[in-house]
Amino acid sequence: MSKTSTNVDDKNKKMRIRQFFTTMDDRHVNDIWTTSLKAAIQEIQKKNNSGLSFEELYRNAYTMVLHKHGEKLYTGTREVVIEHLVKKVRQDVNDSLNNNFLGTLNSAWNDHRTAMIMIRDILMYMDRVYVSGQKLEPVYNMGVILFRDNVVRFAAIRDHLRQTLLDMVAKERRGEIIEKSAVKNACQMLMSLGIDSRSIYADDFETPFLSQSAEFYRLESQKLLAENSASVYIHKVAARIAEEAERAVHYLDKSTEERIIRVLEDELITKHLKTIVEMENSGVYSMLKFNKCEDLATMYKLFERVPNGHLTIADCMSSYLREQGRALVTENADEGKNAITYIQSLLDLKDTFDYFLKHAFNEDKAFKKRINSDFEYFINLNQRSPEYLSLFIDDKLKKGGKELGDQEVEVVLDKAMMLFRYLEEKDVFERYYKQHLAKRLLLNKSASDDAEKNMISRLKTECGCQFTCKLEGMFKDITLSNSTADDFRSHVTQKRLNLNGIDLFVRVLTTGFWPTQSNNNQCNLPAVVREAYQCFHRFYLNKHSGRQLTLQPSLGSADLISIFYGKPKEDDADGEFRPTTTTVLKERKHTLQVSTYQMVILMLYNTKESWTYEEMHHETDISEKDLQRALLPLAMGKPSQRIFLKEPKTKDIQPNDKFTVNDSFTSKLYRVKINPLTAKTESDPERQETRNKVEDDRKHEIDAAIVRTMKTRKTMSHAQLVAEVTHQLKARFTPSPGFIKKRIESLIERDYLSRLSDDRKMYNYVA
Repeated sequence: MSKTSTNVDDKNKKMRIRQFFTTMDDRHVNDIWTTSLKAAIQEIQKKNNSGLSFEELYRNAYTMVLHKHGEKLYTGTREVVIEHLVKKVRQDVNDSLNNNFLGTLNSAWNDHRTAMIMIRDILMYMDRVYVSGQKLEPVYNMGVILFRDNVVRFAAIRDHLRQTLLDMVAKERRGEIIEKSAVKNACQMLMSLGIDSRSIYADDFETPFLSQSAEFYRLESQKLLAENSASVYIHKVAARIAEEAERAVHYLDKSTEERIIRVLEDELITKHLKTIVEMENSGVYSMLKFNKCEDLATMYKLFERVPNGHLTIADCMSSYLREQGRALVTENADEGKNAITYIQSLLDLKDTFDYFLKHAFNEDKAFKKRINSDFEYFINLNQRSPEYLSLFIDDKLKKGGKELGDQEVEVVLDKAMMLFRYLEEKDVFERYYKQHLAKRLLLNKSASDDAEKNMISRLKTECGCQFTCKLEGMFKDITLSNSTADDFRSHVTQKRLNLNGIDLFVRVLTTGFWPTQSNNNQCNLPAVVREAYQCFHRFYLNKHSGRQLTLQPSLGSADLISIFYGKPKEDDADGEFRPTTTTVLKERKHTLQVSTYQMVILMLYNTKESWTYEEMHHETDISEKDLQRALLPLAMGKPSQRIFLKEPKTKDIQPNDKFTVNDSFTSKLYRVKINPLTAKTESDPERQETRNKVEDDRKHEIDAAIVRTMKTRKTMSHAQLVAEVTHQLKARFTPSPGFIKKRIESLIERDYLSRLSDDRKMYNYVA
């Protein structure tokens, strides 16, 4: 019974396999190491590994580590590798210093790596257990470090390797053929020797390589600058940078690319920025002058690499542009220069630099800002720029000039608006534009109403409704005048009024919309004309009671049917009329298109054949200035328009000068237009008068801005008020602080503002 019980207890027990502990004496360990592992490592290093049993070798290494002899195995392996590297590999490499050095070194490195891979596989268990536990270098890494310290960094080999690599790069830079693969292998070896770091590559090759390169390109830059133009220089620099980048990628380490490029940028570009850009006869000045857009684009792209590169180009470009702009506005500052040519020259200059901006400077915002700033600078050097721009637009919008298509007109107006944005005195432009628009509308010289309205729309978008409200009012007046003229004709027909054959067309202009005219508009109209005008006057006031009409003869025009009875004369080469040899005496009828003043003068000759200047002045009551302007084209204008003969034949008009009808006048045209003697640009007195009117308008605008600001803020310091007013008005003009101060004083005198008693620099709004 007891035996059965014992058997049951045995069945309940689990089987356990315990580790078999044995001990190895030193003799057995040495035997395994010496006869097996050490011999095998040496055979691997000799490339005699074909007969080795790697399974047996792994088991032996495993046994040594398992029995706590990992240190002996690790140390012994290290010593065997060192011995082989020192006695065999280093000697072979050292012997080849002058004969296939890089090939021998590369072959030795490849053999060593192959051997270390095999050794690593044999000692894998040691790597995993002993090496990781002791925090030592793994076998393969240990082999790499030993090769580095005992071969590559051996004094003679290290120096020779560095110099050999530097010499081969220098040869290729000179255009010689080198063995690129050998250099590539050497660089890869140096990178591998650093294991997880590039320090070996950097210390043994890259740092001296960069230093040598800096010296090489320092000398080359001096040579290239001395021998070549800026254009050739930048192309050669671009080629050198491409070469070095390719060299770094193809047979140096790729990480060197950025560093060597930085050296080139520093030596070839950064240190010579000013020299390249300002090079005489070939720098940026020359490129801009001779439209070398491709060279500018190359320079822009090249200088993009370095700090302040683009800024240096922009500074030089700005200097050139300002120089050209100053010369242009100074040349055209004389009265004799054509306003149209002046503005067209500015537009051509702008087109040129817009082309550079697009094709050379890659639409760079900094360059665009500089160009705009420069144009704004020099266009405002000439005080006549607003007047000239208005005349330019006037030329494009009126009839009789060079006929442009609708699309062309739009393009020109867009360009004109671009210059308008640069003007500081936009209010001066507004005054001149209003004068020129008035003449186009009143004399029916506008080529297209659509173009006129588009231009006003542009100004409205740019400056707001306040800027264009009067211009729009002028168009409204013209429309209403046409309607009023139709109503007047119907009135004349219905009432059967006798206007003595005069077809009267009156434009009624709203005071305030149209340019301020001279107060001296006195003129004694001929009786028949005056009676016709009185008919319209009564008709209009009956229709619009409470309004006041003031005649403006300086803006009117007339068509006169004229009959000449004398013998016609032909125009000789000297401009004088000579009697023809055979003529038939008969009357000649022409319609003369003249101004209102000229109509008044011509109709005097229905009562008398000869008039002196003094008699004309007394009879017509026209101001001397306007009378002379009206007479000069009639008596001393083009030969084909000389209606009067003047005695004596002098250029000046004296009170006793006599004027008679030129009965011999003839023209191939039935309708003869007598061109008025008016200058396109204002004379100095007229310009000063316009300036005075502008200054008066500015006083009111500044006053309004001050009051508007103070009404909102109630209390402000002088500096804050000046800054705020300047900001509000800069869209129309830039008032000077002194001018604003005078207007503040004026408002204080008129009790709009007051100074605070405790601080005289503070203003208070007086409600």
